[in-house]
Amino acid sequence: MSKYILVLLLPLLLLADEAMKCSAGKCTSGKATTKKSVVRKTEENKVPQSPIKIVKKPINKPMGKAKPSTVKQLFNVKTTKVIETMTTPKQINYGYIVAEDARILDVTAWFSGYVEKLFVDTLYQKVQKGQALASVYSPEVYKAKQDYLNAIKFNAKRPSANMIASAKVKLQLLNVPQEEIREIRSSRKIKRLTTLYAPSSGWVFEKNINQGSYINDKKRLYQIVDLSKVWIEAKLFQNELEIINKLTEFNVKVKGLDRMYQAKKTLLYPMLDPKEATATLRLTLDNSEEMLKPGMYAKLYSSSNKTRKLVIPRTAAMRKNGTWYAFLATDFKGEYEPLEIKVQPLDNKSFEVLSGLHKGDTIVNNALFMMDSDAQINSVY
Repeated sequence: MSKYILVLLLPLLLLADEAMKCSAGKCTSGKATTKKSVVRKTEENKVPQSPIKIVKKPINKPMGKAKPSTVKQLFNVKTTKVIETMTTPKQINYGYIVAEDARILDVTAWFSGYVEKLFVDTLYQKVQKGQALASVYSPEVYKAKQDYLNAIKFNAKRPSANMIASAKVKLQLLNVPQEEIREIRSSRKIKRLTTLYAPSSGWVFEKNINQGSYINDKKRLYQIVDLSKVWIEAKLFQNELEIINKLTEFNVKVKGLDRMYQAKKTLLYPMLDPKEATATLRLTLDNSEEMLKPGMYAKLYSSSNKTRKLVIPRTAAMRKNGTWYAFLATDFKGEYEPLEIKVQPLDNKSFEVLSGLHKGDTIVNNALFMMDSDAQINSVY
């Protein structure tokens, strides 16, 4: 009887034992199924072959007044300060040495005649003021000399100041030198030839006369250029005119010469060349040593009074659709707000801030790095 009771109770005891094991976490039934489900749930939270975990966070909608749109970066961003500094406006331009207009002199005869002696017979010869250039026989001048001498002789017998004055004026109108006129009166003799003299010291840049040439009052015989002072003419684009207007003095470096020259602004042309869209800047330069020659290539460096300017690195400004932006740090750490600014180039590394920023503002050092899709979609900048 007792055997039958044990046989009936054995399944119940086994079930009870299994239940106790399951409650202790050692359940064996359905083990494979449970493991698979755990693996499936774990894999849902991971991107295959990626070390980045996807963390889902609830989206909290803002309540009340919305905060202005900002660009938020969760990593360390390098920033810089807007600084105020004393700067000297710098400008580099290029030009050429040219002769001053007022120092270019033409030598002409005020009469017609024939060249009998030529004293300056080569181009680019250096001459001094008053140096003899050529001697010319002119029948017209020779007759005027005779008239003057006759008036002097006649005046000795019958004083007639008007006759002498009239004859003298005729010689002056023919540009006969005053020394030769005085010599006629003192020596009572006349010379057959009339000498032409250099009106200024300089270099012979043009020569249109030879031994035996026939000349008249319409022909330029020589062109003499005085190079003791020269001009530098540089071409400027329209966007450079505002800066150049503020400058008065320049340093000039001429290729091939181991020295720096100082030049002053003489003239900025009041009009632009319509073909080149450029204006001409003219500087005056002392050339007493005559080392500078027309046609030489020169580099111009500006120098001016120091002024206070707000300065930022060029990398801190970004241009989009014709407008410049910088990213200003907000009161919230790690957030930067795009801000419209106005700048102009200061040098190859810096911008001058005209508006939009203030001294001490903290901005992102690299504005291009802050461009992200969210800001563009939301039309933040």
